[in-house]
Amino acid sequence: MTEFSDLSQPFLIDARSIRGRLVRLGPALDRILGGHDYPEAVGLRMAEAMALASTLAGALKFTGIFTLQVQSEGAISLLVADVTSDGDLRGYARFDEAKLAEAEADESLADAPVARYLGKGFLAFTVDQGADTERYQGIVELTGKTLADCAHAYFEQSEQLETAYLLAARAPRDGHGWKAASLMIQRMPLGPTSPILTAEEAEENWNRATILLASAKHQELFDADLAASALLHRLYHAEQLELLDPRPLQARCRCSAERVETTLKSFPRSEMEDLKDENGHIVVTCEYCKSSYSFAEGDLDRLYAEK
Repeated sequence: MTEFSDLSQPFLIDARSIRGRLVRLGPALDRILGGHDYPEAVGLRMAEAMALASTLAGALKFTGIFTLQVQSEGAISLLVADVTSDGDLRGYARFDEAKLAEAEADESLADAPVARYLGKGFLAFTVDQGADTERYQGIVELTGKTLADCAHAYFEQSEQLETAYLLAARAPRDGHGWKAASLMIQRMPLGPTSPILTAEEAEENWNRATILLASAKHQELFDADLAASALLHRLYHAEQLELLDPRPLQARCRCSAERVETTLKSFPRSEMEDLKDENGHIVVTCEYCKSSYSFAEGDLDRLYAEK
């Protein structure tokens, strides 16, 4: 069996009037989710968020960090997924066990995971390119049945770009790990530099492209023996398909002892006593990768001597 690759595959169709991106995640999800032991419903939402974040980040030109964040009043109160311009992925979720049990028992919302597990809340996208640049943020209320519906609503309301999504995630089974995939197409606006297309031709191209996107089966999205390029060729070979350079993605957290030390030094030394455990150590655990950093009294002496 071919290994399921973590990658983002951009493409163009219909004389470059439509751009798209196929994201597939496998081993990266196993690393990100493996250290958390989330219930399956939470893991699936996290996997979807990671695939969606990777897809949206790949459609932007930036150097820095793209973050997708979902905050809600439901069983899963927080989903965070971020992607760097180098393709490094990380994410985590917060949930309420009692609310999750209630949501799991409500079979009437089986086809509406947003309503079932999230409820009222918002979806936010943030692009952070460093201290000397202005952060970009877009926010939309959680609407529709799925996270893909929410992102679709954002593009319609804020970016005014016609966008279509296919988003899927699968929990580990039959000896295979976590998998997620996202297929997105966007209709580019007609302008002076656009291909020579009439409005009617552009509309017809878009309608055909969305129908073909919807025809992709989850089995194809998750088939490790079907390369991303082969899947796109299967869907869009008759639509002037142009494959651009694929981009690898990988699970990689940005936490480090140095970053934790910098954070600790931002607090007064007098507040450190309240943070110590029964052994007199301050232990800081990264919410993303669950790495722990322990600081004894001598470590704190050194840190505050350096201030």
